[in-house]
Amino acid sequence: MSLQTHLSQLARKHEALEREIQEAIHRPSANDLHIAELKRRKLLLKDEMNRLRGNGDTLH
Repeated sequence: MSLQTHLSQLARKHEALEREIQEAIHRPSANDLHIAELKRRKLLLKDEMNRLRGNGDTLH
């Protein structure tokens, strides 16, 4: 798998997590722990994408 393909897959997962987070936030029975876990996973994906791009800036 090429680097660009891998980055594209990570970006799609990142976008999917963002949608899932937004849906969870707007549910009446929002589970804060679940939302926090989704955000953590999203942040890990962002860190991985930055690392692969060679961007050492991991400030969020």
